[in-house]
Amino acid sequence: MISYLKGIVAGIQNVGTNRVILTLEVNGMGYDLQVPQRLAKQLPTTGDLVQIFTHYQVREEVPLLYGFSSPAERDLFRHLLSVSGVGASLAIALLDTLELPDLVQAIIAANIQILIQAPGVGKKIAERICLELKAKLIEWRKSAGFFVATEGPAPGILEEVQMTLFALGYTAHEVSHALHVVSEDIGLPKDAYVEDWIKQAIAHLSSSEQVSP
Repeated sequence: MISYLKGIVAGIQNVGTNRVILTLEVNGMGYDLQVPQRLAKQLPTTGDLVQIFTHYQVREEVPLLYGFSSPAERDLFRHLLSVSGVGASLAIALLDTLELPDLVQAIIAANIQILIQAPGVGKKIAERICLELKAKLIEWRKSAGFFVATEGPAPGILEEVQMTLFALGYTAHEVSHALHVVSEDIGLPKDAYVEDWIKQAIAHLSSSEQVSP
């Protein structure tokens, strides 16, 4: 119904714990859109012009607008909504937890441990998402321009590496990025020891923390 809105950022407010509302002024009218926190952090200051891709939904006779940074992000949101038991809040939580390519890869690879790092996403829901969306996303990613990489630890040790890093307090996005760097930049073999993957990932994460402002 509404593909996108192009207008001026009139305000951004946090409503509740994980709900962010963007008010967009378009031709003298103000539209309230619920957006991922990741998008809210990327938006320019109040008064600047932006283009937001939208999803229109009616819930209990109340019209709702959701906003996204790209058509691909909106399409993945819609795919997530098609899964039984996944509502808008869980879908947005997943989009906030992982970068788009990482989220697509996690679903196709059935990486349950990284999916359940999203607030409100339990093991059963994560398994259902992978079961129902794997085939769809394998096809969709081609048109969306996402290609699932093969880097990272072998499946047999991936879960142990991730669980250890999560236990140390690192986020899903940090862990996913660190394992990518260790594989691509350092060249650690997929079947290297668990301890080697953990050591190299922590070294990268620690160095990133030191250079952060």
